[in-house]
Amino acid sequence: MVSIEDVYHVARLAKLLITEKEAEKFQKEFEEILKYFDILDEVKEDVKPTFHVLEIRNVFREDEAREGLDQETALKNAPRREEGYFIGPKVVE
Repeated sequence: MVSIEDVYHVARLAKLLITEKEAEKFQKEFEEILKYFDILDEVKEDVKPTFHVLEIRNVFREDEAREGLDQETALKNAPRREEGYFIGPKVVE
């Protein structure tokens, strides 16, 4: 069982100031959480650990060599360009 002192101790560790009403509420919530650990204790010991619930599979497409964009198409929406290149903002003085 979780005591009120335990709740205040946890609150101090978390650097929280809680009221008496909040402490009572947290005491009940902590006890509910600890009940779930009792359920976990009932699990058989020979259960393999599961790192992923679903099977992992690659969802990417196959790598295929394709024709790239021509220079004019690539630069079509560039806000600034010069002599066939993108011009970006100056980052170093």
